[in-house]
Amino acid sequence: MAVKVLIPTALQKFTNDQATLECNANNVAELLDSLEQNCPGIKERLCDEQGKPRRFLNFYVNSEDIRFLEGTDTQLKDGDEVSIVPAVAGG
Repeated sequence: MAVKVLIPTALQKFTNDQATLECNANNVAELLDSLEQNCPGIKERLCDEQGKPRRFLNFYVNSEDIRFLEGTDTQLKDGDEVSIVPAVAGG
């Protein structure tokens, strides 16, 4: 099933400067593995040593934060849109 992934500018060097990718995955964890297969080195930037999303990155499935869904077990279906959004802080 095709899922659209929106890649932030800072990570586009791993995607050949593509801002949008299409991947096949049943859940967010599979999506992260699919991204790594297609864009070697990107998962290390997205996930910590335990394979969990890094704290400073937010993942949204159809505008819903996966932290309030099922985390990386959040199910995906054909046509879903996953956004990877770096956290912004400042003062």
